[in-house]
Amino acid sequence: MTVRLVLLAAITLTACRREERAFDTQSYSESAWFISEGKELYSGMNCDGCHGRGGGDLGPPLLDKAWRYGSSPAQVMSSILDGRPLGMPAFKTKLSGDDAAKLAAYVRSLGGLVRMDSQSPRDDHLAPPARHP
Repeated sequence: MTVRLVLLAAITLTACRREERAFDTQSYSESAWFISEGKELYSGMNCDGCHGRGGGDLGPPLLDKAWRYGSSPAQVMSSILDGRPLGMPAFKTKLSGDDAAKLAAYVRSLGGLVRMDSQSPRDDHLAPPARHP
């Protein structure tokens, strides 16, 4: 009986640990294509609704080089997927890990945290230009 209680206690204690999430940094890239894809996601997920074009609004600015929850790729992906207190929603049910990595690369580019030669100077979306009658 004592062995069972000790075993049950050991199982219970190990099961109560906070989930440690390992981000797949293998899929993260700071290439121009990856950043461009992240830019499309930024617009499509309405990130500019809170963060503006990076200068902040309801959400904090992203043009700074130092951020409250960190600016490494893994920290930015954690903010995107898990959310943050006081307003940043979690997007882990809406974004794949690859899309979160693309979004993180774009967000880091807003803060000047990626190499300048990896940022495309043009808008790389495939939509045709709007026609004016």
